[in-house]
Amino acid sequence: MARLSQSIRFCTSADQTRIAFATTGQGTAVVRAAHFLTHLDFDLNSPVWAPWITELSEGHTLLRYDGRGCGLSDAARTPLSLDAWVSDLEAVVDAAGLERFALFGCSQGAAISLAYAARHPERVSCLVLLGGYARGPLQRNPTPEQRKQAQLMLDLIELGWGQDNPAFRQVFTSLFIPGGSAEQVSWFNELERLSCTPVHAAQMVAAFGQIDVCELAARVHCPTLVLHARGDARVPFEEGRHLAGVIPGARFVPLDSRNHVLLHGEPAFASCFAEIQDFLQTHHRAAAPRTAFPTLTPGERELLELLAHGLDNLQISAHLGLSEKTVRNKVSSVFAKLDADTRAQAIVRARDAGFGCAPLPR
Repeated sequence: MARLSQSIRFCTSADQTRIAFATTGQGTAVVRAAHFLTHLDFDLNSPVWAPWITELSEGHTLLRYDGRGCGLSDAARTPLSLDAWVSDLEAVVDAAGLERFALFGCSQGAAISLAYAARHPERVSCLVLLGGYARGPLQRNPTPEQRKQAQLMLDLIELGWGQDNPAFRQVFTSLFIPGGSAEQVSWFNELERLSCTPVHAAQMVAAFGQIDVCELAARVHCPTLVLHARGDARVPFEEGRHLAGVIPGARFVPLDSRNHVLLHGEPAFASCFAEIQDFLQTHHRAAAPRTAFPTLTPGERELLELLAHGLDNLQISAHLGLSEKTVRNKVSSVFAKLDADTRAQAIVRARDAGFGCAPLPR
């Protein structure tokens, strides 16, 4: 599989933690919320994550970022919490200049996505949640045995995560990709070592265990697609059902797989991303231009659509039957409302919001 080209930048979260983010592809914006085990540079050539990035970049501008303490981002400056993770997402989309976007949450990223969508409903066109949950393991009325198992996992992380011998990390890999090939398993073992320190990994797992966004989920009213593998060994299938049940109107799609991270080549991978592309086509690409930039007049929206198609002022003038001077004034007004300093910046923001995707209007 050919390596995608990406652009990596940095921004600062509310507590001044530096967060790395990257974009791939072109089209309407899809933001992938941070989750456990990512590394922006390492993932791009991965036999596990690269196929995901390729699929989500098809017809879209995909924005990914490393959560605090992971990959290329700085170590956390404050204790790990849902508020801190949402703050990182807020910083990234603001730094990228995104007005409205589809939000994709995988695993722990589902809870972060739900919290963000509940707080910023005007920014999120739709939600896609894959292998996620609304409540962490310690919020599911765990038995004493389950609590002991959770503590044992934390001990394993602290003791063995950073060792050259992957034996300890293999425990986690077998939960994430039990159906992985030798290459995929070896790569995932290495990702665990490279993505974050043993101390931070243990802190993240402990913090994820305490998440509960059920009340926030009930406040989310954008179109939502929830997908979950029936044999998921990391996040039980029942938690996917529960997640879909607490989000008003969410659609639930079961997947025939035992992998928490779906692997390229298994049937569930193709069916999963076909569902996602159809959902985004229906609820994101078509809806974004009608809802983004609410201060624009209908005439300005028409002009912005032409700008997003790359037309210059003379071409827009001919298309709309207006004088070039009038078009120039209208373009300046649109720039001001988009808070764009240049034409190129305005075009990027327009395309991120879904303008320019439909055929050129006649």
